[in-house]
Amino acid sequence: MDKTKDPNAMKKIGIVGGVAWQSTAEYYSELCRRSEQWHRERNPAAAPRTPEMSIESLDLSTAVSYLGSDEDEKSWSRFDDYHRAALHRLEKSGAEFAVIACNSAHHRFDAIVSGIRIPVIGILEAVAKESARIGACEILILGTALTMRSQRFREGFAKYGVEAAGPDSESARLMTIDLIAQLQSGRVEGMAERLGNIAKRSFKRQFGAQPLVCLACTELSLAFPEQKMLATFSYDGVLYINTTAVHINAAFDFAVNSSQETS
Repeated sequence: MDKTKDPNAMKKIGIVGGVAWQSTAEYYSELCRRSEQWHRERNPAAAPRTPEMSIESLDLSTAVSYLGSDEDEKSWSRFDDYHRAALHRLEKSGAEFAVIACNSAHHRFDAIVSGIRIPVIGILEAVAKESARIGACEILILGTALTMRSQRFREGFAKYGVEAAGPDSESARLMTIDLIAQLQSGRVEGMAERLGNIAKRSFKRQFGAQPLVCLACTELSLAFPEQKMLATFSYDGVLYINTTAVHINAAFDFAVNSSQETS
């Protein structure tokens, strides 16, 4: 089908995933579900349609082994190259734009996308913009060790007038990291309550008022099975912004918006 003659055509999506695979599956399934719904609203009698996609699934263990030190720019070269090579393969597959289905890689976003010819929709830009849109002033970042300490994440939110910080308590950071590992192994029961307790402890230590909590690891939304595809939601008195859902929303909007160039 000639996309230039089809008003309902979607751009081909590229996904760098596998870090970790559970959230990559959520990206794929939700983009397909959203596509079916979008096309059904326009032509109820037609057969369901899903977007063309290519997925480059990376090895989580390899990605972690390539993590560098922020005091040594060269130490990140293998990490950057590993993700950039996946984006190059997506380019060759015909993807018209891409997303990296992982928060941690966005600590190195600018370096990773250097030389990539197709647009790459950044998770941090999308989440910071959405945080500002809903009126957030302060953000507590809960995620991997990298995202919780990331200066780039703090600067990304600050660009939109939002003050962001990870937990200043080492125990809170370690509990969050352990919770992510358990979610990656498929454990869900009780995780939402544990995450909420970590957030509430951090509120008392660090903030004058209750901030918005950024789920800055795409696996953290799995702790909330009923809310995992909501961009923002409240659970047990804590308000969350869900990076997975916000990023998927941004990707889908780009895929269906013919006015957004992909050159």
